[in-house]
Amino acid sequence: MNPLQATHGGSDALGVPAFDFSTNANACGPCPAALAAVQAADPRHYPDPASTALIEALARFHGVAPERIVPAASASEFIGRITAWVARAGGARVWRPAHAYGDYAHAAAAWRLAPVHGPAQADLAWLCEPASPTGGPEPAAADVAAQAATVVLDRAYEPLRLSGRCSLDTHDLDRVWQLWTPNKALGLTGVRGAYAIAPAGAEDAAQDLRALAPSWPLGAHAEAMLLAWTTPAAQQWLRDSLDTLRAWKAQQVALCEALGWTVLPGGANFFVARLADAAQAGLLPALRRAHGVKLRDCASFGLPGHVRLGVRPPDEQRALQQAWRAAAGDNRRPVQEESP
Repeated sequence: MNPLQATHGGSDALGVPAFDFSTNANACGPCPAALAAVQAADPRHYPDPASTALIEALARFHGVAPERIVPAASASEFIGRITAWVARAGGARVWRPAHAYGDYAHAAAAWRLAPVHGPAQADLAWLCEPASPTGGPEPAAADVAAQAATVVLDRAYEPLRLSGRCSLDTHDLDRVWQLWTPNKALGLTGVRGAYAIAPAGAEDAAQDLRALAPSWPLGAHAEAMLLAWTTPAAQQWLRDSLDTLRAWKAQQVALCEALGWTVLPGGANFFVARLADAAQAGLLPALRRAHGVKLRDCASFGLPGHVRLGVRPPDEQRALQQAWRAAAGDNRRPVQEESP
């Protein structure tokens, strides 16, 4: 993939997919409490540019000092901002996992950070758990946290973890930047807003990162969503949704295997499947155009012949099954007739 050519799931030139498996948003969403907060937000006025109340709420939620919280317009905006901060300080080398979110490479290329093979050589290193696209752990996580100069752990999918646990313990987490993007867990990906938690003792660095932000990185709707994220109502809804997602995932994995795909292991609300043969990737555009079903082609992650699928409800799974068989010229009766 060209690092300057961003590739994402979700809406495209054809509009919003009728059956969108290409994003990792919580398919049980939107969270009612968060949606109500966003709808009630007052867009007539500028929000507090310092996000004072939000920072205090996030600090209480995570049990850290407010000085460690850095609001961001989105995860991608923070990725660009911290890369710029490292580059301005003289950093020249970056380490990232073999298969990872493309914006890490995009930001590194924009600031001319050269990729390195070993985290000990890196001025900036990226981790993501559960990892995208696989939903699994990062085997090198502990080594990266201990060796690289500046480490960012992207925790976008931690709230959507269906099994397993983070590879970093409490001590390791205090040594890295933690990047949180709650809109995925809340099922509100159209509302852009994120935040980072600086390492313990890195309050001056957090201040530097806040100073690099544009004025008002968060609009009224993003601020409302992030405040709602910290509430008991939203967190209880999220916990309840994970049980539903586990059941849906089991059914969706079985469906993919029935299509002849090989499902890779992972513990998140999404997974990667290897298609029966590499040529099947050529069916993806027709699947989108003719049937409104969008999968995330993993070629941009360095995994040609694979697709990433967000876990979706049973009716959408049946639509995928029927559309795939139609696109492949196989109109057999679906294997699954009813929801479990």
